[in-house]
Amino acid sequence: MNAYLDNSATTKPCERALKKTMQIASGCYGNPSSLHFMGYEAKKELDFARKSVADFIGAKPEEVYFTSGGTASNMTAILGTAAAKKRDGKKIITSRLEHPSVIKNFELLGEQGFLPVFLEPDGNGKVSPDSIYSAVDENTILVSLMAVNNEVGSVQCFDKVKQIIKSKKSNALYHCDAVQGFGKIKINPAKCGIDLMSMSAHKIHGLKGSGALYVSKNARIKPAIVGGGQENGLVSGTEAMPSLCAFGAAVEDIGSVDENCSKVKMLRDMFLEKISDYDYIYVNSPSDALPYILNISVKGVPSQVMLNALSAEGICVSAGSACSKGHRSSVLSAMNIEPARIDSALRISLSKYTEEDEMNMLFDAIIKTANRIRR
Repeated sequence: MNAYLDNSATTKPCERALKKTMQIASGCYGNPSSLHFMGYEAKKELDFARKSVADFIGAKPEEVYFTSGGTASNMTAILGTAAAKKRDGKKIITSRLEHPSVIKNFELLGEQGFLPVFLEPDGNGKVSPDSIYSAVDENTILVSLMAVNNEVGSVQCFDKVKQIIKSKKSNALYHCDAVQGFGKIKINPAKCGIDLMSMSAHKIHGLKGSGALYVSKNARIKPAIVGGGQENGLVSGTEAMPSLCAFGAAVEDIGSVDENCSKVKMLRDMFLEKISDYDYIYVNSPSDALPYILNISVKGVPSQVMLNALSAEGICVSAGSACSKGHRSSVLSAMNIEPARIDSALRISLSKYTEEDEMNMLFDAIIKTANRIRR
């Protein structure tokens, strides 16, 4: 038996998505921009996938733009906003909790004359509304704050950010990186005041290489990727039909968000109850974190040593973000967690398919390895 518990890095594609992939790749392989009948059939499939994503988040299909994934969605939102609003101001605001695809684009814009502000989180991995309020001013053109942190699972105040921006009489756009929250919590961008929202297929049992960016009908951004004018000119490049249509299929396969979350929370809580008897195991995730992500530290056992031991037992977890391989977690550092705990941190990430046997297998292997290494 294997236990796959690295679902924040990527998920196993669901059967529905795999079937759709094969259907499109083998029988509907026309270019959706072509004017012949196969192009028309391809466009119908792409439109159906777009509507599936739009319906799930309560948006209109014309507000959903397909991309190659979460990184491309974040880049398009951030660079596109900066290009469109550079005459309105130079201040751009984000946090130290963000994914590298947000942080690095903010740093890039800083090199181009913009004024990036990186808000610090508290010890629970959250950015306070007060810190956002203090940072926003008339020179601000963009606030980018994720919905759910990818390392500790902390849920941010994504439904309050636009209200804060408006209360400061700012015209800044609000971008939300919802890659880890999409499909796991209910996020209606229009109701939350989100102008731009990034999503990714392979975090919800779709395929890698596909994602989407929600762009409110009231938001105007410039394309970051230019070329043939696909996706209404915002994201050029021939659409990756098999993976994008599989994205729509994966969305349709999500089922009940509440029921999935309840199941995952039960499994996480059972695991937390078991490890509570061991004073050398620390929980780094806040108590109200999204239950799909649990960050712990097994003090005295370096992360890589534990990862190797677990992998040998057929168990897959990670030491943090899969995009920060080999580096000490900037998220845990920003939360002021002591270095010894950071160096022994593990990110356990569940999915709706996770079973109790997998969590029991993980617990037994952690304790066995800790007993061996901590002597």
